[in-house]
Amino acid sequence: MSQSSSSVSAVDSSNDRGGLGGHPKGLTPLFFTEMWERFSYYGMRALLTLFMVASLEEGGLGYSTERMGFIYGTYTMAVYLLGIVGGFLADNFIGSRRAVLYGGIVIACGHFSMAVVSEATFLPGLVLISVGTGLLKPNISTMVGSLYSPSDIRRDSGFSIFYMGINLGSLCAPIVCGWLAQSAMFKGWLAAWGLNPAHSWHWGFAAAGVGMVLGLIIYLRMGHRLAHVGRAPARAPGESGPWGKLALVTLGAFALVALMSASDRRPWIIQLVFGVHIAAIVWFGTRRDPVLKRIGAILFFVLGYEIFCAVFEQAGSTIALFGDELTRTSLFGHDFPSSWFQSLNPMIVLLLAPIFAWLWIRLGTRQPSSPLKFSLSLAVLALSFALMVPAAKLTADGLVSPWWLVLLFFLQTVSEMCLSPVGLSTMTKLAPAQLVGVVMGLWFVAASLGNKLSGVMAGQFTASDPGALADFFLHQAMWVGAAAVGFFIITPWIRRLMGGVR
Repeated sequence: MSQSSSSVSAVDSSNDRGGLGGHPKGLTPLFFTEMWERFSYYGMRALLTLFMVASLEEGGLGYSTERMGFIYGTYTMAVYLLGIVGGFLADNFIGSRRAVLYGGIVIACGHFSMAVVSEATFLPGLVLISVGTGLLKPNISTMVGSLYSPSDIRRDSGFSIFYMGINLGSLCAPIVCGWLAQSAMFKGWLAAWGLNPAHSWHWGFAAAGVGMVLGLIIYLRMGHRLAHVGRAPARAPGESGPWGKLALVTLGAFALVALMSASDRRPWIIQLVFGVHIAAIVWFGTRRDPVLKRIGAILFFVLGYEIFCAVFEQAGSTIALFGDELTRTSLFGHDFPSSWFQSLNPMIVLLLAPIFAWLWIRLGTRQPSSPLKFSLSLAVLALSFALMVPAAKLTADGLVSPWWLVLLFFLQTVSEMCLSPVGLSTMTKLAPAQLVGVVMGLWFVAASLGNKLSGVMAGQFTASDPGALADFFLHQAMWVGAAAVGFFIITPWIRRLMGGVR
């Protein structure tokens, strides 16, 4: 166990109230660092697919939809898989505090690489952002948890405040970066300055890098508040770390990236992965050992998260293209960049999160069980894509109203509220004490596989054929809806596997 981990249980945090809202003083730098990191991530993501498919004359890369889907899916998959490597590296070698710092520096370098007007720096920039996010993302959350002793009743509230920072960054990012990349006003300014307005994309990518730099400045300036958490593990002189295990974890992550990358041309790989996953649920679920039964339940939730991510994460690909090419980007007489649609989800999260928190408390023991919440989440997610079927057909008559996407994001956010926080909480309750790290690793793997599948499906998007586009949304709505029905049917069995955990 690392020194940082053991210090959590040894120190009473209840007297530390110098941070946001009377929380530990270390929460403030972590809140703002994560807010700016999410600003950088979602600011870049709001432009990524649009930049890749934009023509060379428009300053883009001119990639096909299929190539865009491959790159987008592989990139988002790598971000989550490398989080497992980043967490292992911090726990066993450098500590969370340094992992966050190094990760932020690598992320900023990645964004500034994409700010260079050259295709040669594009893919290396994505690689750097993936590696940096893998270092920063899991470890900054670990540090938030390390601020609180196990008996500190402020822990859940602290994570809620931290989650608000995530969504504030995600909300503002597409507005700022999207305006720089797409607005006619900024393009006019560039032309007036004697610069090429087609290069406005790179100003948006640069803004994402500036956001990460601002986060790093706050992290360093307020770093003294974090001196007691996130330390590297203590070792005896001459003792080396588990380099062999690090090599295996890294090799495994990259092997999975390579395997799933091949699924773009070999769909049977995805079918095999899902088949093995379902078989594992059945095998563990039919054992007599209660611990093995719980693993079966864990795998059930992991499968639900994979399906959820496969559709939900198309917000940055399929839905971004629909908003850019097929949706009227004006509201109440005012034009806006299509990338601003990406701000809808975090905006609705900030509005709905307090309502759902109140609802679950209000219902108490009468609230739906975790498996049933997953079933409801997938049903609402299927409804969001079913909604896009008539919207796709209406594109035959021209650009459709932006209210279609507003309603889509509302439904998908409702789905998110029923699944994401519920899934994380349930996984930690079900995980055997000796397998907590492995179980959280599975959650990262589920997100990565879902993101890759999201990219595979985004590669099939077409804006030129309304009928084919309607079928594209309908088929996904149908298979996610079928999954929701299946989940609902087996909910009583999953509840038995959970052994009393709600």
